[in-house]
Amino acid sequence: MRVLYITGMMRCGSTMIGNVLGEAARTLHVGELHFLWRNGVLRSGTNSSCGCGETVTRCPLWSAVLTTGVAADPHAAAAVEAVQSARLRARHTPARLAESLGLRRTPPDVEWLTGVTADLYRAVAAASGADVLVDGSKFPAEAAALLGRDGTDLDVRVLHVVRDARATTFSYRKDKSYVTRMSAHRSTGYWAAVNAASDLLALAGRDRYLRVRHEDFSARPREVVQRIMAFAGIQGANPVAEDGTVELGVNHTVTGNPDRFHRGRVPIRSDGRWRTELDWKPKALTTAAAGPQLLRYGYRVRAGRGS
Repeated sequence: MRVLYITGMMRCGSTMIGNVLGEAARTLHVGELHFLWRNGVLRSGTNSSCGCGETVTRCPLWSAVLTTGVAADPHAAAAVEAVQSARLRARHTPARLAESLGLRRTPPDVEWLTGVTADLYRAVAAASGADVLVDGSKFPAEAAALLGRDGTDLDVRVLHVVRDARATTFSYRKDKSYVTRMSAHRSTGYWAAVNAASDLLALAGRDRYLRVRHEDFSARPREVVQRIMAFAGIQGANPVAEDGTVELGVNHTVTGNPDRFHRGRVPIRSDGRWRTELDWKPKALTTAAAGPQLLRYGYRVRAGRGS
């Protein structure tokens, strides 16, 4: 079972990348599968809609998956959420990665949770006929834990998507459907922590980790998507047309950016509004706090300049 796990800060463009990849042959974008238990089983999350428009429990794909194995047990869903909270925060990434690399023993609850996730992946693949699943959950500690199963029952690859921290700050200045706003201080703190944790996953090896920038995907979508497909082992034609557009059909994503509901011919393009519309104070705060990492990822840190 091959899985491309996307990690990175929220609003990094992972939903669009996942939906594009989901248009490739025998590839399924499942959205943020981490939240299936909350939204699909317990139905206690902020969004219980599948990308197809149905609720997760009424979706033809997920309604079948949720009747199998641990997913059919609401008590197990509560246990999954408890382990996720206790073991899969960004700060847990070094420990989970050390376990995956064989440097320390994996706790029984983490072993159990990755087994449950592997079973869920297999159930989704069987129900959909997909050879490759794209999971956009964006929890670096979860990706690290799943890497520990690599070579046994999973073939896990990690795609780390980075977006300019100032663009992230600008994005969080406004509510977006069920995704609420966040201050520049808070969003930049999360951005720094999640991306630093995701950087550690490169220690798993070059064949297991690939980093791409959102800005490069927006500027050269066909080229970047081809690179991701080669890394993930996705076969078939590139879904991105020569003019940088993609035809998006119905998807079965669990949670994710509200843009996952878009259909039809969609242009892939850069959104650089933060350069002129982001107030100078949050821009300066974000640049100062994230400066070293911005430079590491190839961004300019001069006020008012782009990537």
